[in-house]
Amino acid sequence: MYSKITIVRKLVAILIFSFLFADFAMAQQAAGQGAPGAKPGAPGGRPGGPGGAPPSIGRAYGKVTDSTGQPIAATAIVLKSVTDAATKKKKLVLIKGMDTKSNGEFNFEDLPIVQPLVVRLSATGYKTQDVSFTIIPASAQSTPAPAGQANSNPFGAMPSFEKDLGSVKLATAVAELATATVTGKTPPMKLELDKKVFNVAQNIVSAGGTGVDVMRNVPSVNVDIDGNVTLRGSTPTIFIDGRPTTLTLDEIPADAIESVEVMTNPSAKYDASGGGAGIINIVLKKNRKQGYNGSISTGIDSHGQPNALVGLSLRQNKVNFTLNGMYNAMNPKTTGSTDRYTYLSDTTTHLLQQDLQRGKGHFMFGQAGMDWFITNKTTVSGSYIRVDGAFKPTDISNIRTDILTNARDSTIYSIRSTNNDREFHVNGAQLGMKHTWDKKGEEWTADASFFDVNSSLTSYYTTNYFQGQPGSAVAYSTLQKQTGTAAPRFWTIQTDYVNPLGEKTKLEAGLRTSIQKLQNDNNTYTVDDKGNSTLNPYGTSDYTSTNTVYAAYVNFTSAIGNFGYALGLRGESSKYTGDLLNTPKQHFENSYPTALFPSVFLSYKLKHNQELQVSSTRKINRPGFFQLIPFTDYSDTLNITRGNPNLVPEFTYNTELSYMKTFPHNNTLLVSAYYKYTSNLITRYQDSGTNPIGKPILINTYENASNAYTVGGEITSTDNITKWWDVTLNVNVYNSHINTNNLNQPSQPALWTWFGKFNSNFKLPKNFTVQLTAIYQGKTNLPVNLNNNQFGPPGSVTQSSSQGYIKPYYGFDLAVKYSFLKQNAASITASMTDIFRNRWSDQYSSSQFFSQEYNRLKDPQLFRVVFAYRFGKMDLNIFKRKSMNGGGMGDAGSSMGQ
Repeated sequence: MYSKITIVRKLVAILIFSFLFADFAMAQQAAGQGAPGAKPGAPGGRPGGPGGAPPSIGRAYGKVTDSTGQPIAATAIVLKSVTDAATKKKKLVLIKGMDTKSNGEFNFEDLPIVQPLVVRLSATGYKTQDVSFTIIPASAQSTPAPAGQANSNPFGAMPSFEKDLGSVKLATAVAELATATVTGKTPPMKLELDKKVFNVAQNIVSAGGTGVDVMRNVPSVNVDIDGNVTLRGSTPTIFIDGRPTTLTLDEIPADAIESVEVMTNPSAKYDASGGGAGIINIVLKKNRKQGYNGSISTGIDSHGQPNALVGLSLRQNKVNFTLNGMYNAMNPKTTGSTDRYTYLSDTTTHLLQQDLQRGKGHFMFGQAGMDWFITNKTTVSGSYIRVDGAFKPTDISNIRTDILTNARDSTIYSIRSTNNDREFHVNGAQLGMKHTWDKKGEEWTADASFFDVNSSLTSYYTTNYFQGQPGSAVAYSTLQKQTGTAAPRFWTIQTDYVNPLGEKTKLEAGLRTSIQKLQNDNNTYTVDDKGNSTLNPYGTSDYTSTNTVYAAYVNFTSAIGNFGYALGLRGESSKYTGDLLNTPKQHFENSYPTALFPSVFLSYKLKHNQELQVSSTRKINRPGFFQLIPFTDYSDTLNITRGNPNLVPEFTYNTELSYMKTFPHNNTLLVSAYYKYTSNLITRYQDSGTNPIGKPILINTYENASNAYTVGGEITSTDNITKWWDVTLNVNVYNSHINTNNLNQPSQPALWTWFGKFNSNFKLPKNFTVQLTAIYQGKTNLPVNLNNNQFGPPGSVTQSSSQGYIKPYYGFDLAVKYSFLKQNAASITASMTDIFRNRWSDQYSSSQFFSQEYNRLKDPQLFRVVFAYRFGKMDLNIFKRKSMNGGGMGDAGSSMGQ
């Protein structure tokens, strides 16, 4: 029933329409019916001439359902006019929008009559549908009266200005329910103009693991034994959802990752810092389906360490909530050895060391997010991440030291035990806003992110020196204690605007500010027999630093026929300040003026689903605080480090040519050739010196090598051989060379190397899936600027990028998954990494002062079992509406998509 106000409003509108109609009729009579074909508004034309547009007194209503007739709530409905009222030209013009009610019904009032209209209905998981209609006034007694009878109302019944659109059924877009058969399977690889996107959500080998396990199976990416990532021989920048992060890969749950974007040659839209190493962007899973859904998983590995993950999401009308939590216990086992000769003055020292490392600890990952769809065009999103970790690893080293001098030789046997206690707490928050316009593709985004880390470390080093062979009486012992805290913080503020200037043309622009602050202190103590600690002034550092980068970019993309191009220009300026708070205090400040970084991307679409791409960019890598500060850190006597204040930024020029062919069934072939040239390459370098008491030592520092280059080719293919077997293959062959002639030492010969990755998936009967992955890494140079310790001085064994290489290695991983219950909502996955114990890390480095071989093997044949269960329901108002078929949460698992 209508309200009294509504009835009065409609009666007034009818009277106005009647006067307009009467005026129109008199105009016709006065003009003798007007000229044939007269335009609206001309004498004899339609009502609503100049100043008389059709009145907005109409009403349209209906109901949205799925194919089974069940109502679909919160369907976004946009009402548009087919004709622009201002220009009278055919053009879709937005009038208003709304969402359907919980019962699927919608109702538009105050609509123009006698005017073509279109409603567009959009719901997540369903195909968008348009319904065209026109509200034409119609009498309730529109048919003639029977013969011999007169109409009871000489003026006719009251006209109707309503349009019943009936029940509009929306077709399912991709998946019907949960893990039911998917009609449009996501391809494992997608090539875009400036990045390759790899879908890793279905990677079962990494189930229950971390981001390190995911990266081991991503083409183009190489992961070493410590989880350090390299991309074509260099260390890339790691992003999470497009933003910098303080999280390391082993602090990100594998089951929370949806895809990995690999940008080997990022455009001007992205940071120029980081050199030409590229960007790896980890995209976390997001679920914006209507209703509620979630997943739980739990597992255990062969070390007896459990893991668990819970993910929940709820979409109610205009608000979407997500919540994820993970617990992962770790107890890795690493064995290794070091064989090193050190040449100082008239003394040669030979060290043989056998290591056994046992890790013990855990970390917890939590994430909460919310999306608020304020309107159909404006969305506000916020998220919060919390990570807590506690680790207590131990390390036992059996050491034999041979001291060879001109006078006499001697041998010392010792055992060194290390006990560490490390904790860290990470808080991260992100707030963003996105607004779109009627013009397709036009959008504005703005967001701010913040990461805060508090980390502490306490280590005890106990060394027992034997009188003779190991196991004999202890001659004497030394005890050293180290403490340290770190508090890095990241702020990033960014805004981007995209304006499509045509069907194939768009203009992008953006501004970005990033601030990184770091507070760090490290102290070294000598502990006597009574437990008293004495501070070692040469093993102490206390510093703060701030790194600020301002950037702006513009990118123009267009196409002429099959030829596409993107031209970009980015400007960046930065300032780096640091204060060493030790005595004497030191202050450092480096300002790098605005530098320009152009990018050019060209593409050409050939026949038969083929495409060529060529890109060229310029990048920069600025030296960091510990690379610059001339402070000598003696905290680790086997790895003494010192910065170099004379370092200058390195500039890299990248060029890449790619060819892609898409075959039927989503089979793809991507072939790339690339060349990278770097001037003033910042590289680790080892030199000799003396300690405060005049004893000769080796010092690890940094230098600008003259230049370096890398040239290579890469092939990546994805093949769906049958419906039950698909294969992904990646092979990368490259030649790298670092020119160190300016460092008074000969350069190593250019080194050709290659590595390959193989991933094979088998879908077997009875809901079994098998995945086999393999990797081979040929002999390669040590990574350049590899320093994963972002909270303090670089710590590693003695080696230098310009003075060593990594020996070849290979490894195999295997996983089997069994899915069961309705819609395969539950699964059990069993996996084993490095099944043949071949993934050794064997490194060799040398200079005029030393030669060293260092090898390790971590967690071979690690077995893991994971149980997972997915649940959910597409009911759009689960807290307000009762199920029409009497079903409730018993249907959980029948409509959850993953």
